[in-house]
Amino acid sequence: MSELLKGVNVFLIGMMGVGKTTVGSLLATELGYRFLDTDILIEQVAGKTINQIFAESGEENFRQLESQVLSEVSAYKRLTIATGGGVVKQHLNWSYLHHGLIVWLDAPVEVLIKRLKNDTTRPLLQQPNPAQELQRLLDERRSLYAEADLHIRVKADDAPQEILSQIISKIPTVLKSASIDSATRN
Repeated sequence: MSELLKGVNVFLIGMMGVGKTTVGSLLATELGYRFLDTDILIEQVAGKTINQIFAESGEENFRQLESQVLSEVSAYKRLTIATGGGVVKQHLNWSYLHHGLIVWLDAPVEVLIKRLKNDTTRPLLQQPNPAQELQRLLDERRSLYAEADLHIRVKADDAPQEILSQIISKIPTVLKSASIDSATRN
């Protein structure tokens, strides 16, 4: 599989709680790639947690850091990168994402809320009705996520290994069609 990818990075996008970090780590191992999580890198660059960045500097400052980190990691090859859920909101970020294969992990809000119910590290969910906020965010981002090269639907009972298998089985279909499209245009 890694020969087919030719060192191209794989970016995982999708809502918080969908499993980008867990699946991304497994995917990196499967591909013989290194794994990076942009949220962890942002915290390292800022020397603060994401909650602290949001509280002290606001979402806009966080999004600038996110773009900076994405810019830097996209310069490397042979990486599987878990991105933050809102990375797709910045037009600039798409210029970095398009340098790799973009995989959208898509789970229904009910699955996300179940996974995130005890998570206090998500600043966008620190409000009275987190399910409603998750739905609002998903509705806002859905058309952006849909620009991904691969769309992987995640069900409540899917184990990370099953999601990994779906990605691995679908990668060749996207790469073949990209090669065919390119060849037919020449």
